[in-house]
Amino acid sequence: MIRVTALTRTYGSFKALDAVDLSVAPGEFVTLLGPSGSGKSTLLNLISGMTEPTAGKIEINGKDATNQPTNQRGLGMVFQNYALMPHMTVFENVAFPLRVRKMPKSEIETRVRDVLRLIQLDHVADRKPKQLSGGQQQRISLARCIVYRPSIILMDEPLGALDKKLREDMQLEIKRLHAELGITMIYVTHDQEEALAMSDRIVLMRKGRIEQQGKPEDLYFRPDTLFTADFLGSSNLLKGKINSTARSLDTAYGTFPLPTARSDEPISGEAVLMIRPESMRLVSDKASAPGAGLEATVRDSIVLGSFVRHFLELPGGKRMIVQEPSGASISRPARGSTVRIGWDLDDARLLPTDPDFQNV
Repeated sequence: MIRVTALTRTYGSFKALDAVDLSVAPGEFVTLLGPSGSGKSTLLNLISGMTEPTAGKIEINGKDATNQPTNQRGLGMVFQNYALMPHMTVFENVAFPLRVRKMPKSEIETRVRDVLRLIQLDHVADRKPKQLSGGQQQRISLARCIVYRPSIILMDEPLGALDKKLREDMQLEIKRLHAELGITMIYVTHDQEEALAMSDRIVLMRKGRIEQQGKPEDLYFRPDTLFTADFLGSSNLLKGKINSTARSLDTAYGTFPLPTARSDEPISGEAVLMIRPESMRLVSDKASAPGAGLEATVRDSIVLGSFVRHFLELPGGKRMIVQEPSGASISRPARGSTVRIGWDLDDARLLPTDPDFQNV
């Protein structure tokens, strides 16, 4: 559906996007994720035609669109600011792109009514935007985009202005519409939870390049780099030196077996062991932690609804987090008490070191 090849955008000596290759399949929901300045919005703007590339190629539906005007690319756009026209009713806002395309009045009426029913807002057709909630306005913005049936929709931080509850509701709404309509969607966000919840594939960006891409569960549980492990969720990181003979990692906190499933394992030298908080557990003794174990001091334990999060400290001051399921009968360890942490080998990940992560 979309293919970009060696796509580059520079501003003087600064490379906002650095020779990126990316393909998006028909009907796929792809999220461009990353911190500010990573290049995700630049890539979206290049695909939309709102920014011209310095180098590279853009293909849409098998045709070269590199120098094609935005209005000829057949794309729909949804932005963070709803861009609804305040003097128009909801019906008129949604009908506007159809009237610009000079469609027959009867077809406009049918399409607008159909799309308002699809987003479950047909009862507000005669209201003005100021009479709607933020979530309703965003759904109307989305309806105005899909009413003319683009094959591809680009979304740039569309839920950024909504509160947490509305964001979660709109995430489900967008996922439902994507499933029902089968439209190809490219979605930009810096919110990792949003990306994990909505995407078929996450493209994680860093410094104008793609750091890693894949299914949400692949990036979360099987990161290839420290940046991926750190950006997506919380991580417990132990830096050490590989002992190839013993198949172990020697760290300042002990020696630990290498995980059985790992990516890009260096043959020798330094590496970092990564374990997600939910993959660790508090254990009573060494026998309960066949894979590995650490002794730590409890600094706090907080119940957060369905799970409890233990904040621990290793000798030397390094902080660790263990997250376990909660329950009515859960017994939290006392602040200041000593506990042991265990994890299974298959739940750990061995990663190469990174100069941007010196304090691991």
